[in-house]
Amino acid sequence: MPSTQRTKLSRRKVLSSSIILASGLAAPTIKRANAKDSRTLRIGYILPRESQLGAGATAFADEVAKRTSGRITIQQFPDSTLGGDVEMAKGVQLGSIDLAICTGVGLPSVMPEVGVFNVPFLFNDVKHAYAVFDGPIGDAYLKKFAAKDLVALAWGENGVRHMTNGRHPIVTPADLKGLKMRIPQSDVLQLGFQALGAETALLAFPQLFEALRAGKFDGEENPIATIRAAKFNQVQKFLTLSAHAYDPAVIVMSPDSFDDLSAEDKASFVEAAKIGGKASRDFSARAESEGVAALEQAGMTVQRQVDRAAFINAMASANAEFDKRFSRELIEQIRKAG
Repeated sequence: MPSTQRTKLSRRKVLSSSIILASGLAAPTIKRANAKDSRTLRIGYILPRESQLGAGATAFADEVAKRTSGRITIQQFPDSTLGGDVEMAKGVQLGSIDLAICTGVGLPSVMPEVGVFNVPFLFNDVKHAYAVFDGPIGDAYLKKFAAKDLVALAWGENGVRHMTNGRHPIVTPADLKGLKMRIPQSDVLQLGFQALGAETALLAFPQLFEALRAGKFDGEENPIATIRAAKFNQVQKFLTLSAHAYDPAVIVMSPDSFDDLSAEDKASFVEAAKIGGKASRDFSARAESEGVAALEQAGMTVQRQVDRAAFINAMASANAEFDKRFSRELIEQIRKAG
């Protein structure tokens, strides 16, 4: 059997193990000669350490150290040190990066079917989103990562996305007309904002602050925790609490790195990732409740109320494309899950 074929078969085997662990079933009792060796694994994410992603990574790293009695160390690389979401996901696929916490808006470049979660105004609120990601739909999507050479350990959170810009308050969809908005590497979000009348362009997160400062974009959209962590208040004047999208995060691991773990350590990584995911949610929730006032104090003008129905109606022209890509049945299933 050619070596490449053996490698693919081995990878499928380990990815199947990850699915078993993620679903809570009993893991196979595989023992490896190097299971007790000390090692350091790298985890990357796009935001500073003091952020929702950093909180998740720290909780994950602490729990891994605890569960492995210090044998395995998770070394953190925040601030896009290892690249943006797309670059890190591809690095994890190739095995050049051990782990990454990737935000939901970047994942469709690697796994297009995850783009359904980027559909604007899909979720009513955070409680609705949790019902989706903590239920059968979320579990099914964790398993889908296996086909993309990614071991998805657990869902976490980037946060509820809101709009900022440097020109004027955004209250109705008409206020977006003529605004050049930066959209993350998500053509689904781009379709939504184009339907609302904005001029859009995709740009990876690491270049965003400088692009805003240089005036290449009028605005952008991100969770409150990200807006604060990235100090966008320094280059944006207006904040609109549009809550147009819920952005999950996912802790992914290289199949090669996962394969090097003992069965016991694999189970520990899955449990540690769940704890890390919850930590990112908790941080995001605090940022959402406390961060708006802090941004206002830092000089931003905050629009707290928008006509959500008007935004949803204005985006109707994009719905046919969303139904075509992801199926109306799936979108309705997600809408009703809350």
